[in-house]
Amino acid sequence: MILVTTAGKVGSEAVRLLTQQQMPVRVLVRDPAKAKALADAGAHVVEGDLQVPASIDAAMAGVAAVVLVSPAVPAQELNVVASAARAGVGHIVKASSKASPDSPIARRRGQSEIEAGLAASGMPHTVLRSNAYMQNVLALAPAITKTSGFGSAAGKGRTGMVDARDVAAVAAKIAAMPAAHADKTYWLSGLETLSNDEAAAVLSRLLGRTITYRELSFEENKDAMIRAGVPERIAHMNAQAFSLTAEGDADWVTQDLPTLLGRPARSFEQYAGDYAASFA
Repeated sequence: MILVTTAGKVGSEAVRLLTQQQMPVRVLVRDPAKAKALADAGAHVVEGDLQVPASIDAAMAGVAAVVLVSPAVPAQELNVVASAARAGVGHIVKASSKASPDSPIARRRGQSEIEAGLAASGMPHTVLRSNAYMQNVLALAPAITKTSGFGSAAGKGRTGMVDARDVAAVAAKIAAMPAAHADKTYWLSGLETLSNDEAAAVLSRLLGRTITYRELSFEENKDAMIRAGVPERIAHMNAQAFSLTAEGDADWVTQDLPTLLGRPARSFEQYAGDYAASFA
């Protein structure tokens, strides 16, 4: 049995891929009603809370591997690690990002704390450090639909954006056959780096109208996200990440993903084509 924590971008796709392979998979969620599609696909959906160790222990029964995906809250994810250790789980696949203990971004410091706790546990594990998800562009869909444009504090910085579906494919493959991946860290990216101007050009071609990109300051970007309904703390961290992108922080690609999957990573154009209706 493979346990997947939470049913977000990576978790839901990992569950879907594992069920397609006829792998027994359990997904831990706070609201099972929101995971009905996963249950219909054959996953065993269980209710639980990462802040409640007893509920994690119940979900961990009979589990051989864990795909650990959550909003980078150290106490919650370390609860999962502790529960997995108690249950004798054989491997944890941890979805992470460009984490470091001295990052100015709280989310990345949290990821670093989780990674350190996982290493200290002594459990066999694999860390997947991903570049920015292409799916994050979906948050811009309302602005693009309404104004045929979007803005960011990323300036002219380039990002090796990766499709969350590809990250999920890596997580699912490793969780199903983890032996060769114990205590390894992989850096996952897309095919190439892309600027926001280039992303706008791709969207323009796909949508048949001009999509423009505007460079914003940190405060302008943060305020725009807050107005769009993003919680202030998250908006602050996102704007920080975009500002670092302007400085070259996300300008990297690796061959880890195609090496692990035996196929190329999806391109931004493939991703945008799949989700074009959201931007129309």
